[in-house]
Amino acid sequence: MQHIFKSYLKFLWKSTNAHGVHSPFVFDLVWKCFYDKKNYEAYKILDDYRNSLLQNKNTIEVTDFGAGSRVFKSNTRSINQIAKNAGISSKDAQLLFRLVNYFQPEKILEIGTSLGLATSALAQNNFAEITTLEGCLNTITIAKNQLQLLPIKNKINFVVTEFESYLQTLNLKPQTLNLIYFDGNHSKQATLNYFELLLPTISNETVWIFDDIHWSVGMEEAWEIIKKHPKVTVTIDTFQWGFVFFRKEQVKEDFIIRTSKSLFFDTILGIKNLWGLLH
Repeated sequence: MQHIFKSYLKFLWKSTNAHGVHSPFVFDLVWKCFYDKKNYEAYKILDDYRNSLLQNKNTIEVTDFGAGSRVFKSNTRSINQIAKNAGISSKDAQLLFRLVNYFQPEKILEIGTSLGLATSALAQNNFAEITTLEGCLNTITIAKNQLQLLPIKNKINFVVTEFESYLQTLNLKPQTLNLIYFDGNHSKQATLNYFELLLPTISNETVWIFDDIHWSVGMEEAWEIIKKHPKVTVTIDTFQWGFVFFRKEQVKEDFIIRTSKSLFFDTILGIKNLWGLLH
């Protein structure tokens, strides 16, 4: 945990807001999407979905194929505690919704469904086909049942699978994936394996979002390797997420950007989120 605090302080020192960005593409993304203050109707749907999980005290047996949990000591976990400690935050769910709304991807892949908190944000539109992967049958069953109660128009393909095995099959039938949200196995080697396996699916407009890029030393090493890949042109580090773009017309640049215009707001919110990991 000490590692994350140090990484966050380093992030605050190096990060900037939109005014420090000279790339028109990145400036527009930050200003029109990251800093968009409109109160979308979808936000209430996302909050209702989160609250329904937070009120569910039933327990399930979780199969964890990833890097493990800093919070849970047992695989028998209550649904509300999974939602509270392992799910995407409300703020990030809203941003994920805005990102999909901004880029309007036709095909989305989510690696790591869990209880569907991020899935619900990816699905608040009427133009995307979503495939979401999960290794644990019990958690994805909760997500599938709960998401069916939402006013979702998208086609969502729920797949119970070991991630790497599934991604290897994509190479047998190449397709373009416009947006990929990586929230599965937060380990260095798994992340790099997913990165390499999915490169055949990119286009010039593809956006990849890696969750928890500062989760561990290994994840930070993986992020540095990804940034240096010859096919990667633009990256954005928002601390929680790492954005990767493959736009050939862009000058190769790496940005460290706060998702709020206010350094004070981001500092307080970041410390609150880090504190939550300890309790």
